[in-house]
Amino acid sequence: MKIKFLFLLILGFQLSFSQIILSDKAEVSIITVGAGEDLNDTWGHSAIRINDRKLGFDNVYNYGVYDFDTPNFYTKFMQGKLLYNLGVNKFYNFLRYYSSVNRSVTEQVLNLNQEEKQAYFNFLQNNAKPENKKYLYDFFFDNCATKLRYVNTEVLQDKVLYKDEAFKENFTFRDLIYQKLETHPWGKFGIDIALGSVIDRKATPKEFTFLPSYIFDNFKTAQINNNGNIEPLVNKTNYLYKEIESPKKLSFLTPITIFSLLSLIIIFFTYLDYKYKKQYKWIDFTLLFSTGLVGLLVVLLWFATDHSTTKNNLNILWAFLPNLFFAFYVFKEKRQVLLKKYYLQLIILLLLQIILWIFKIQVFNWAMIPIILMLLVRYFYNYVAKI
Repeated sequence: MKIKFLFLLILGFQLSFSQIILSDKAEVSIITVGAGEDLNDTWGHSAIRINDRKLGFDNVYNYGVYDFDTPNFYTKFMQGKLLYNLGVNKFYNFLRYYSSVNRSVTEQVLNLNQEEKQAYFNFLQNNAKPENKKYLYDFFFDNCATKLRYVNTEVLQDKVLYKDEAFKENFTFRDLIYQKLETHPWGKFGIDIALGSVIDRKATPKEFTFLPSYIFDNFKTAQINNNGNIEPLVNKTNYLYKEIESPKKLSFLTPITIFSLLSLIIIFFTYLDYKYKKQYKWIDFTLLFSTGLVGLLVVLLWFATDHSTTKNNLNILWAFLPNLFFAFYVFKEKRQVLLKKYYLQLIILLLLQIILWIFKIQVFNWAMIPIILMLLVRYFYNYVAKI
């Protein structure tokens, strides 16, 4: 009996919550959060705020929520099958958290009439229901920022006019994500290894808005048709928390520094091999096996996941999967003729990679220069050496 009463109480609360009628003091805002220190926070965040001071209602609707308790969380994340949620929280807690980690919070109050505000609220309330709140996240095409323009268009339909032509820059997707990665050289290197040539196409102005900073600019320039009057979509902008600037932490242990040093070491040992007519086989095994392992990762991300951006990854030209197998031929004297032919194929693949890079079929990380040089020198020596 108590359980039944509790169920009816909860049900009644949910029904009453979903039937809230906003007052004339209600505001709908686009919230933009600045970059954080961690790699996953470096591009910022976006959300929607519904604030009704008269009703004492102030919630934030956040499309960037995921559940760590999801069964097989990391497997689903790697496979691109992880579902994200629309989370609803008190805006006070939202603002307190981001100010505590020193991330700027900016509010763009939308120029909406009462009917449009209510429609916005009703749409978000319905979208936050358990049966509706989950969606398949995509970093470039369906994330916390792109959802805001989607919601705005769904609610306002053809009343809203976006000024996409205001984005005059000619950027690829890779260019766009590079904009926030100055202090994350290793993250940038990892992204360049994992993501394929599909992100080297030019992004349309609308596609810029997968980044919160561009969503902010998109709404800033947008207009709304109010009964035949074309007006700015954003009524006012409030800076709720301004980041306290601090010196950026730059490290000398960057990928290009580490791999340049490694390249010099390998080239030096190769010179010793040439001078003394010998072969440090542990170097060849390590290079082949490690590049093969990277190749395995690239292939798995390409063919074994649903990520749209890990396809057509030309890193397979230097991180060649068969290297895992041929690494063990290094120690087999009877296989040296076959291995020499294999080294010639690897040289051709590296030269092909350079050509594709020059023509920007896929742009590679600058740290690839010492890596390619190191591999070319070592492979060429092993191909021509007579030991």
